[in-house]
Amino acid sequence: MGILLRRSGLCFLLGGLLAGPAVAAPVLYQIDPSHTYPSFEADHMGLSVWRGKFKRSSGQVTLDRAAGQGSLRVVVETASIDFGLDAMDKAAIGPEILDVEKFPQAVYTGRLDGFYADGIPSQVVGELTLHGLTRPLTLSIDAFRCAPHLLLRREVCGADAQAVFNRADFGIDTGRAFGFKMDVKLRIQVEAIAVER
Repeated sequence: MGILLRRSGLCFLLGGLLAGPAVAAPVLYQIDPSHTYPSFEADHMGLSVWRGKFKRSSGQVTLDRAAGQGSLRVVVETASIDFGLDAMDKAAIGPEILDVEKFPQAVYTGRLDGFYADGIPSQVVGELTLHGLTRPLTLSIDAFRCAPHLLLRREVCGADAQAVFNRADFGIDTGRAFGFKMDVKLRIQVEAIAVER
């Protein structure tokens, strides 16, 4: 009887260890291209601010809120630029600006950082590759929320992030001689859906 009790106690202990609380793991999210449109603001001779967006993007997000860790990768198809004016779009994709024949993609990669106590990140520390050049760029996160997707019954996370960079640092200084300011304000509006395991 004593041996039986010891064996059952050992089984109970092992069972408790194996069935203990699950260790939090990073969740992988796929960027939803129909709800993700990186946009930007650029100066026009000091007279006005031109705004545009990119209509095609893809990428992934990993997030471990318990550990305060995560990563982001956004790939933008540069030929999908849209100012709302065909002539401007044509100029932007040409060799003097984006040169999409040589550089069909812009890529931002980074790590989520500055997590608050509730597991929400405040910034992304990373790098932007544009026009064939890679430079450090930190995005500040203005809004971030995760919730169940109404249709897919999986978690979806959304964020709005922004940064300012000097386009001349990426070899795009067109218009500087005519008084164009080189600073560009980048905004990444993103939604990403958890990948089924």
